[in-house]
Amino acid sequence: MGQQVSGMVEKAVRSLAQQDAALAQQVIDQDDEIDRMLIAIEMRCLQVMALQQPMARDLRAVGSSLKVVTDLERVADHATDIAEVTLKLAGEPLIKPLIDIPRMADLAQQMVREALEAFVQQDEAAARTMIARDHDMDALYRAVFDELVEMMERDPGVVRQATYLLHVAGWLERIGDHATNLGEWIIYQLTGELNDLNT
Repeated sequence: MGQQVSGMVEKAVRSLAQQDAALAQQVIDQDDEIDRMLIAIEMRCLQVMALQQPMARDLRAVGSSLKVVTDLERVADHATDIAEVTLKLAGEPLIKPLIDIPRMADLAQQMVREALEAFVQQDEAAARTMIARDHDMDALYRAVFDELVEMMERDPGVVRQATYLLHVAGWLERIGDHATNLGEWIIYQLTGELNDLNT
């Protein structure tokens, strides 16, 4: 599920940058599969809880897994949102080169990959390192936001597209937040400590 979700983010941003409606539609179509995977994993976790009655760390592992798949599903939803923007802007020349938005996407994918690796490897230090990257994501978002607002102030003709691009940047920033959530759940699973490290 994690690899598929990360791939959806990459395809969604590439579809926007290349104005590739067919690729965007692939992302949108894949969202239903992710939703089905979420339900199947949730049901399996609930079965484990009901039938095996895990205790302590095992219970935290099952509970964390429930939270992790929920955050991954939200990442897939944001990728779908980005792909839908591609369809709305199909055929329009972009108002600016998408330099920082693909950088945000690369960072979002890196954060999701690192979170998943930390989950598989049960690596608290790797989870904490990944969480620290959220500050870089927030800085990129602020830069994109400021630039697009300035463009709208200078040229009201770009407001429609700039607004869509603001949404895209916001969704990428949220993907970074979801990756941070993944890291927090990994740390909880391993230590029993649940802290909001997304500050």
